[in-house]
Amino acid sequence: MHKINVVCPHCLKVNKIPKKDSYLKANCGECKNSLLDTTPIELTEQTFDHVVVNSDIPVIIDFWAPWCNPCKMMIPIFNEVSNKYSLKALFVKVNTQEQESLASRFLIKSIPTIAIFKQAEEVKRVSGALDPLKLSSLVNENL
Repeated sequence: MHKINVVCPHCLKVNKIPKKDSYLKANCGECKNSLLDTTPIELTEQTFDHVVVNSDIPVIIDFWAPWCNPCKMMIPIFNEVSNKYSLKALFVKVNTQEQESLASRFLIKSIPTIAIFKQAEEVKRVSGALDPLKLSSLVNENL
């Protein structure tokens, strides 16, 4: 059976799990918490490369800032859509105010910006707030 690397949303440990169409249960080998948790992970300069490089599923990144009103509007949408993609895509957030080096590294000019990474390479980028349907479509195009 084909296996994929999945980063635990709780402890960031890399887990090798069987690739399936759906999962009823999947727990981290390190912290024992569920890998099915879809709560977006907040990434920092220290954790960004580890998560993106070690994830065999697409990583959906929301570059945002707390003072940005469109970003605030995106929070519930990003969280809602992430619930549909348990172990299909990993949803993460980067606070560009606190992680200026990441914002600079990825040339983030406006926020919110959604970037999609596959095999550690950026494959798509969209700036501006998205409704749930547009965000879901964007994710589906890149699964």
